[in-house]
Amino acid sequence: MRSCASARVQEVAGVTDEVPGEGAVGSEPEASDSLKAFGEVVKAFRKRAGLTQEQFAPLVGYSVPTIASIEQGRRLPSADFVERAEEVLDAFGVIRGAAKHLLRTPGLAKWFRHWAKLELTAATLYTYENRLVPGLLQTPAYAKTLFDEQIPALGDDEIESKLAARVERMKLLTDRPHTIYSFIIEEHVLRRQTGGSEIMREQAAHILDICARRNIDVQIMPQARGHHAGMGGPLQLLETQDNKWYAYCEGQRAAHLIADAKEISILQKRYARMRAQALSFEESVSLLREMRGAP
Repeated sequence: MRSCASARVQEVAGVTDEVPGEGAVGSEPEASDSLKAFGEVVKAFRKRAGLTQEQFAPLVGYSVPTIASIEQGRRLPSADFVERAEEVLDAFGVIRGAAKHLLRTPGLAKWFRHWAKLELTAATLYTYENRLVPGLLQTPAYAKTLFDEQIPALGDDEIESKLAARVERMKLLTDRPHTIYSFIIEEHVLRRQTGGSEIMREQAAHILDICARRNIDVQIMPQARGHHAGMGGPLQLLETQDNKWYAYCEGQRAAHLIADAKEISILQKRYARMRAQALSFEESVSLLREMRGAP
C-alpha cells in the first residue's frame, strides 16, 4: 500500500498541489476579500471622522498596530472591536453590517482554506492524529501554546489572528449537530505536557465535554498498541452532502488533498481498521477522566 504522504495529489475544486494545513501554522495568512473590504469600510469612516489611527486606537481600546492590521485586511476583528468602532465612528450600522459578511476562514493559512471550506458543509468528518490534539478539539490555551512555540516565530498580531480563526473554526462542532464526527487520537498526544499539566488537564476536560454530544465519537489509540493501521501518518476523511469523499493528509510543511476514489478507498480501510484497534468510546472516556483528574 502507498502511504498517505506519497499519495498522488489531485487538483480538484480549486485545490492545488502541496497545500500544508492545520498543523503547519507558520505562514502568514492571505487576506481575504471580505477582510479587505471590511478594513476599507473602517478606514473610510475613520477618515470621515477626521481621526488618525493613533487618535482612533485609544477610543476603541485597541493598539495602533491592531487598527492597522484590521484596516489592511490582515486581521479578523473581534465582535468587541466591531461594536466600539460602530459607536465611536457613528457609522450608521455600516461597520456592523459589513462584519456580518466576513468569512469564517481568515487567519487560516491559505493552503488550508480549501479543506476548511469543505468542512463547513461536511456530512461526515473523520480525523486521526498522532502529533497534536486535532484543531477542532483544541482549547484556546492549547492552541495558543502551539502558536507561541511555532518556528519560525510568529508576531503577536499573527498569533492573535490565527488563534481567533482556530476558535471560530471550533464552532463547527456546535453549529453542525447533524454532521458525524469521529476522532482517533494517539494516547501519547494527550499525555505530552504541551503548555504544562494545567493546560492538558483543561484539554482532557474539554474533550470529555465534547464527547457528550451524540454526533461526536472520540477514541484513543493506546500506547500499548505496538502497530496499527495509521502508522503512515495523520489522516482526515470527509464526506460532502452529495456523498463525495475527500481525504487530507499533512506532514512537515507539506500536505495533500486527495479526490481519487482508489486512494480514498485505501485510506477509508485504514481508518476503519484503526477504529477497531483503538480503545472503545467508553474506554477512551474512562482514560480521559483519568487524565483530567478530579473535576
